[in-house]
Amino acid sequence: MQYIDIGAFFLKVSSLQYDNDVIVSAAGRILVIDSACLQRCLEKLLVSLTKVKFYEKQRLIIVSDLKNVRMETKIFDKKKTIDLRKKHIGPSCKVFFSHDPIKIVRAKGQYMYDENGNQYLDCINNVAHVGHSHPIVVKAGAKQMELLNTNSRFLHDNLVQYAQRLQATLPEKLSVCYFVNSGSEANDLALRLAWQYTGHKDIITLENAYHGHVSSLINISPYKFHQLSNAEQSKSVHVALSPDVYRGIYKKDHPDPATAYADDVKNLIHKAHENGHKIAAFIAESLQSCGGQVIPPAGYFQKVAQHVHKAGGLFIADEVQVGFGRVGTHFWAFQLQGEDFVPDIVTMGKPIGNGHPISCVVTTREIAEAFRNSGMEYFNTFGGNPVSCAIGLAVLDVIEKEDLQGNALRVGRYLMQLLEQLKEKHPLVGDIRGCGLFVGVELVRDRVKLTPATAECQDIIYKLKEQHILLSADGPHRNVLKLKPPMCFSEEDVDLVVEKIDQILTDVEKVIGLQLPSTVNTDNGSNKRKVSSEENGHHHSNGIDHSCEMSQQNKRLRP
Repeated sequence: MQYIDIGAFFLKVSSLQYDNDVIVSAAGRILVIDSACLQRCLEKLLVSLTKVKFYEKQRLIIVSDLKNVRMETKIFDKKKTIDLRKKHIGPSCKVFFSHDPIKIVRAKGQYMYDENGNQYLDCINNVAHVGHSHPIVVKAGAKQMELLNTNSRFLHDNLVQYAQRLQATLPEKLSVCYFVNSGSEANDLALRLAWQYTGHKDIITLENAYHGHVSSLINISPYKFHQLSNAEQSKSVHVALSPDVYRGIYKKDHPDPATAYADDVKNLIHKAHENGHKIAAFIAESLQSCGGQVIPPAGYFQKVAQHVHKAGGLFIADEVQVGFGRVGTHFWAFQLQGEDFVPDIVTMGKPIGNGHPISCVVTTREIAEAFRNSGMEYFNTFGGNPVSCAIGLAVLDVIEKEDLQGNALRVGRYLMQLLEQLKEKHPLVGDIRGCGLFVGVELVRDRVKLTPATAECQDIIYKLKEQHILLSADGPHRNVLKLKPPMCFSEEDVDLVVEKIDQILTDVEKVIGLQLPSTVNTDNGSNKRKVSSEENGHHHSNGIDHSCEMSQQNKRLRP
């Protein structure tokens, strides 16, 4: 008698004869050598169901050597899934493309597949950082799960090895790790560290910021609390201007936007002190994502940190969406500001486990000691468990072995280049900004007034979905196309995405009657159109935003 695992049940089959090319190993695993053989076995199993008995306590696993062989449990049809979701899942839990949601049943690399086998190019999943279902990551998790998974209060080498590997990617003074399970947990813990270390309570956050879904973070996330009709901003929370040099008060043509935006933070601190408040921390995403793919001007973080430190507060860099090599030039996005900037606390999540729930807070020894001296023991049952750490180590291995940071830099530059060409062609494209594989395309109906093209942006998202390309939109006006795909994204993928966006923009602009203003280039007597440097309401030196790379050049030139 043999055992076969077909998903939900473990069956003992008494009258099922296996072909010769099915081998039962000494460990009891059934190795399927041939896919046709597997099909024949399953057909025999189906006709043998009347003779099947169920055994809950015994378990064996099918292992397939073939890439195309998949074992799947029966799935509901899409309508039933939607109906059950409406019945049992909270109504505020939204899905992508709510008018016509996609049911994804599997994914690989940068591709996702629906229940009908249709392939979608994933341009939005910064969670599947090294690629969906990466075999090295999957194998690492499965192997450790077979051995042990337990409370992190037991000693285990995975925890310290992973902490050591993570710390090696960061500035030396950021040496102490706290492992948790989500970006929200990480940011909540970061606030606790700041409150304990400083003895202060007030937090400075940015316009349109999002830091997580727990209560402490909703309070410091204007992206969320502004959606509440009767929202009252906490008196201990102060909202600074988003350092947006395209749509913000201080634009690219400002002589020193970094200082101007940092001075806004200084003024908030002054007003807080006048009202008897003291600053515990300034928190910011190193690159704002939900706020519209905003890239802070070079030097902004350094100047803000000076003001915050002078007030006795800490600087928290939220890397939950943008860390682990996504920006291409560096492993962490805060490093874009230069080597002379080091946050007091760094939080990370999403890509850290390639979809597995793990996150981390890294801080200095001094801050960690102050947290310990509070007298309250800190522990997290699942944070840093052996399986999570094994997966985290595998993610770091893949980033290094497959040069995914280098890929983000190369493919990201190519993407920016093609998008800049779209901007020259399409009046709806107001601004292109990004670093590596973190890119935003802001759509406007008027390049001088910066009128948000919100409806057009949503239309483009759904038309791309029809072309089997998954993209999202965000920003305060929901008019920024967000590209943050898995790091294995290729130049061929870029060609496809930009080609489709080009076609759709052409169609949309024709419908709404939008055209680029006529500007004549008199060079050589030609009538070729030349884009005005003032078309977007501010000056561009050459039409391409080099902010990420220029920030590094500027830092290196400083004495």
